[in-house]
Amino acid sequence: MEKRQHRRPPPPPPPLPFEIHTLDLEPDPPEHTQHMYKKGKKDMVFDSIPSFFNNIKSSNSDPYSEEYGNAVIVRAYPLVMARANSNFNVEVGRESGVEPHKGLEFDSADDAREFYNVYATRVGFRTRTGQLYRSRSDGSVSSRRFVCSKEGFQLSSRTGCPAFIRVQRRDSGKWVIDQMHKDHNHELGDVEESHPLVLQQKAPMGRKSSVEVSSRKKLKLLAEVDDGQPCSSGSISVKRVRTGADGQPLAEPYAGLVFTSADEAYNFYVRYADEAGFKTRIGQLFRSKNDGSITSRRFVCSKEGFQHPSRVGCGAFMRIKRQESGTWMVDRLQKGHNHDLEPHTGTHKKSSTASKKFIDEVNGGLDSLDLLEINNGVHFNSSQGNNIGSEWYRLLLDYFQSRQAEDTGFFYSVEVDNGVCMSMFWADGRSRFACSQFGDVIVVDTSYRKTNYLVPFATFVGVNHHKQPVLLGCALIANESKESFIWLFRTWLRAMSGCRPKSIIADQDMAIQQAIAHVFPGTRHRFSMWQIREKERENLRSMSTEFNYEYEKCIYESQTNAEFNTMWNALVNKYGLKENAWLKEMYEKRESWVPLYLRGTFFAGIPMNESMESFFGTFLNAETPLGDFIARYEQALEQRREEERKEDFNSSNLQAYLQTKEPIEEQCRRLYTLRVFQIFQKELLQCYNYLGIKSYEEGTISRYSVRRCGNEIEKHTVTFSASNFDVSCSCQMFEFEGVLCRHVLRVFIMLDIREIPSCYLLHRWTRNAEHGIVCDVDSGVSFQELKALMVWSLRETACKYIESGTTSLEKYRLACDIMREGAKKICRHR
Repeated sequence: MEKRQHRRPPPPPPPLPFEIHTLDLEPDPPEHTQHMYKKGKKDMVFDSIPSFFNNIKSSNSDPYSEEYGNAVIVRAYPLVMARANSNFNVEVGRESGVEPHKGLEFDSADDAREFYNVYATRVGFRTRTGQLYRSRSDGSVSSRRFVCSKEGFQLSSRTGCPAFIRVQRRDSGKWVIDQMHKDHNHELGDVEESHPLVLQQKAPMGRKSSVEVSSRKKLKLLAEVDDGQPCSSGSISVKRVRTGADGQPLAEPYAGLVFTSADEAYNFYVRYADEAGFKTRIGQLFRSKNDGSITSRRFVCSKEGFQHPSRVGCGAFMRIKRQESGTWMVDRLQKGHNHDLEPHTGTHKKSSTASKKFIDEVNGGLDSLDLLEINNGVHFNSSQGNNIGSEWYRLLLDYFQSRQAEDTGFFYSVEVDNGVCMSMFWADGRSRFACSQFGDVIVVDTSYRKTNYLVPFATFVGVNHHKQPVLLGCALIANESKESFIWLFRTWLRAMSGCRPKSIIADQDMAIQQAIAHVFPGTRHRFSMWQIREKERENLRSMSTEFNYEYEKCIYESQTNAEFNTMWNALVNKYGLKENAWLKEMYEKRESWVPLYLRGTFFAGIPMNESMESFFGTFLNAETPLGDFIARYEQALEQRREEERKEDFNSSNLQAYLQTKEPIEEQCRRLYTLRVFQIFQKELLQCYNYLGIKSYEEGTISRYSVRRCGNEIEKHTVTFSASNFDVSCSCQMFEFEGVLCRHVLRVFIMLDIREIPSCYLLHRWTRNAEHGIVCDVDSGVSFQELKALMVWSLRETACKYIESGTTSLEKYRLACDIMREGAKKICRHR
């Protein structure tokens, strides 16, 4: 019988050489930075992972030393294997020169962006993250565009370059290039290798990043390496354990701990969180119902709530309450967390690198370069608190990018403080055009401060030619400091091409007053009525009904300065209110809220004794949840604009009945909108109840005393110049509202003036207020303002023209023919 031979198992293959990539990190590197590679450094090659550590030992190098930075990311790949997924690898693409083409697949949108960055660096241009599209069914991102940095025209450096790639998510979860354009309309050149290829990469939902895994299993992995065993994960994280600056833990918070200010309390909690191993956010605040001042604040763990996937509903927080002495005391505290802590996170240490990483995290992949461009490269150093939750930035920046793709006139800006997003402002093209028409009077509505708001949403509102509120911009205000409001007003002014308002209605807080005086010198500031009413209820609630009657009469019926002062002094003396601090302050600031002192300034007729209604009404308020904000915002905006369209239609197709035979009534019916004509018609009818008597005449100037029949008290003085038809009335209705009063109309009828001079027919109240605005501007308008008016007038006209021309193929052809003829006419006038 033949003897069977035993076969020996084949020898194991020799170990494959490994490539080791190292990366120096800032303290407390955020998640997923292991995907970033240090440029310009030759990677070291070793036979195996253990040989890497043997090399360190033989070279007397310490992996924990400063030579390797605060952390070393070791990524091991066999050189004979493609270090990538089954579709495409960026590192391979970097060396092989792969170009984008339709059908190219990626594991994620971030991989596609990194690939396009690598390709752009090789070809000679820079990239930006363009618009994204969301699924209508679940709101998830379905496709993304990555564009040349010179795409669009929002900045002078951009040339409208059409180069881009678009990746679309498939049902398999892969991202595929389905649209692209490779050609550029500008010269290409060398791009510095320091340009970041990957700003921040997000880990797939439901999986932990390799950094997180390696940090938790650090000792086990190191033990395996020392034993010469291969690392199954292919990624090792070596992280140095750090201690406090003085080697001792900071004091822990406890109920009853007292601070001199809220800022001191916040800084204390940040230091405590840094040592304990978590990050913080500023939570909600509470205000006094009496004066609106802040009475308590909450500082919470950054993982509080569930608005973002990274949040786990952590209940840790510290609440401080203001004491009568002015100090702040910890009155509520919760130390326990429902997640793992990472000691010494270093959250209070700021650096430019960490700041950029934070911007990337907040913006969900928005290029940090865009933020610097938006803010003209300026970093603000207000170092104030922030009342805006970080989840709002992600939501709104995505919305802004999608709106910019649809509306070339859409404008937005983000305030940046040491790399941290703060206040936000935005306005669409329609709002910016409306400002060129109706930006002479603006209302800054910050009535969110009435309640314990969740989001500080503010609006800029004007009054259109139908006496309707019109949106001129929106904002989220990070805090109520002077610096925040200065940034906000400057940004609004920049968005509106430098068109300064004649008057502004805003709250009377000192920060707002100082900001308005700084940004809008010469603009008249009128205090918001809602705030005055709240202060009156707080300070005068115990006064009698008789006092309230005399107080209202003094404020709203005084006709001269002397009359107001006499009535005011009599009031405070009679009721013993000389030492009332609030009344003293309001008397000193009487020119900003008493009607007598404001009548000579144009306020578009916004009533003195009542607040202007909120533009968004019940659709939006300070407690609107994050998920409903965009939908409610667009719904309310569309409803307001639909109301404006209806009034435009009515004014163009309907006529009011004439009530007199006066030619001036027919003249105004022809020019004014229906709503404004009703105001004029009321004044015209009322003028018949007044009697005019000439009381003075010298040359061409005459003065008339106009009083109500049967009422000797109600009388006004009208001065008229026959040489230039200049007229004025002591009631100052025209100066305040822009429509002639009954007293002037009485004099016109007496003098048989059959047509109102054009200077007393404001273009902003006419039916065609949206057209021809440049022809009616004052001669004092600067060239920059005049050019801005022309741009917005032509742009809005073109937008409406495009809407009409794209409703059918026939209208499109007709529109093209008309534009060609128009272009020929313009060329002839060169």
